[in-house]
Amino acid sequence: MSATFWITLTGLLLVFFTLAAYATLAERKISAWIQDRVGPNRVGPWGLLQPLADVLKLVFKESFQPASTYRFLQILAPVLMVTLAMGALAILPLSPHLSLFEGSIGILYLLGVLSLSVYGLSLAGWATASKYSLLGGLRSGAQVVSYELALGLALLSVLLLTAHHLPNANPLLPRTIVEAQREAWFVLINPIGFLIYVVAAFAEANRAPFDLVEAEQELVGGYHTEYSAIRFGAFFVAEYMNMITASALISTFFFGGYLGPFEEALGVSTWQPIWQNVWGISWLLAKTLFWVFVFIWVRWTLPRFRYDHLMRIGWKVLLPLGVLNLAALAGLLLVL
Repeated sequence: MSATFWITLTGLLLVFFTLAAYATLAERKISAWIQDRVGPNRVGPWGLLQPLADVLKLVFKESFQPASTYRFLQILAPVLMVTLAMGALAILPLSPHLSLFEGSIGILYLLGVLSLSVYGLSLAGWATASKYSLLGGLRSGAQVVSYELALGLALLSVLLLTAHHLPNANPLLPRTIVEAQREAWFVLINPIGFLIYVVAAFAEANRAPFDLVEAEQELVGGYHTEYSAIRFGAFFVAEYMNMITASALISTFFFGGYLGPFEEALGVSTWQPIWQNVWGISWLLAKTLFWVFVFIWVRWTLPRFRYDHLMRIGWKVLLPLGVLNLAALAGLLLVL
């Protein structure tokens, strides 16, 4: 592989880990703002070194592991969660000229990676040989599988629109999806599909009000009850990575990804490739950070759903609505 690939990969990973670390600080700052508090302000100016302090604390804490656990699987589970969270970003087009992978099965790869996350949650619950963790893992697996169906239907509506706008291009490529939105973002054309995808993304990322995966009040600590120190920190990092990944995917599929406003008037297509890369990455990052804010805002605004309500929304509301939206969209495009 070329040097450009490795430089891009290294830079993306550094940015991704930095965003995940400071997403924890943003969570605490925004929650403090919403609740009229101060938030972290002791470590560094304005508390900017708080994520570093959190990492050092987790690294140097003693890692407790019960004797009855399946040791290899208990170590594998958090590593798998972090790896899958990073793997989903591999297909994202960062700009018109920059992306990590240009394979022909982009969306299929994404669905495969998302479906594997249930293994990390289930393994974490089962490997600790605790009935509380096992119940948490089983409930988390049921939640993720349930909302993957609605998410897949919303993605199908995106692929349908992409194939309609660019019939000679491969609709499975995220770059094709972005380019199909040059005339109008898909959120304007397909608002129901957008709402279904966003709700399913909240559930897939285990964010409130769908955070039944780790509901401390009900399940002690969910699937990671018996985890401590850096192993618990890995699950914590994976959650914020999933939130950033979900935000980037929402921006790509429904808000034009790296496309910015007034590109034709500004003549962006005539710029040097390096400046087009800077333009595209900046807009994708701005849209992603906006959706990270929305994820945090919703967490500190809405209460957690009851588990039967959560499953009812997935199977009796989102799934039928996704089928109807896909059928209506297909019929409309057929007429047009």
